[in-house]
Amino acid sequence: MSGTITMLRCLAAAAALAGFVLPAAAFELSFAWGATPACGSGRPAVVASPEFRLANVPPGTRVVVFQMIDLNAPNFRHGGGTVPYAGNGLIAAGAFRYLGPCPPAGPHRYMWTATARDRGTTFGRTLGEASATRSFPN
Repeated sequence: MSGTITMLRCLAAAAALAGFVLPAAAFELSFAWGATPACGSGRPAVVASPEFRLANVPPGTRVVVFQMIDLNAPNFRHGGGTVPYAGNGLIAAGAFRYLGPCPPAGPHRYMWTATARDRGTTFGRTLGEASATRSFPN
């Protein structure tokens, strides 16, 4: 009888573990403005993108699509770019060009969004999304 109880306990433990799946680590994005030129005119210029660091990039990612918005003026879209993903978690400064941050008065908060895709077209499947926010000027 003791052997049967032990076996039932083992089966119950195995069944419980079979339903337990560790969640995947969240896709993360960070950046620093780096050499982004200062601007206070409210008329953004086309500038080189900052350096981005990615962590926990979803498996199968072929490209990362970047977009930036000014959270203090959310209807103004700064654009972004699509970059092939090499797998090393680093997107070099200048990988694409976009309308840089240029708040008309005082600092504004800007949010970059990175979308991991399985191919470089608009029809590519979204594998994950991450965002990071910083003020400009710092």
